[in-house]
Amino acid sequence: MLLTVTNTGSRSCYLYGYPAVRFGEAQAVPPVIEDSKPQAVVTLKPGESGYASVTLSAADGSGTNSHNVTSLAVYFQGRSGNESVGTGAHPSLPAEGVYVDDSLRVTYWQQSLDDAIVW
Repeated sequence: MLLTVTNTGSRSCYLYGYPAVRFGEAQAVPPVIEDSKPQAVVTLKPGESGYASVTLSAADGSGTNSHNVTSLAVYFQGRSGNESVGTGAHPSLPAEGVYVDDSLRVTYWQQSLDDAIVW
């Protein structure tokens, strides 16, 4: 799954760390793919977008605790990485939901779409 955020403001904004995503009623956010860490903080000028990928399940079927979820919340990290800033986003998922298992992972925010889809 690809997450895309767009700066709709009039000043530059920053995407620190990685998105804290919550699928359904999950108690914890999925771990980040450490190898996806960019060299610099993602900076978005007005109108620009940033990206993160989410691996929902193991492609080979090896994941466990699989289930369908119908809701998603995305929260944004502050500069220190220890706090959430702003209000969370609640993007729509397909009506039938998405299949997730315990191999669920997320990437750090990426400046380009090409970098995000590598993971």
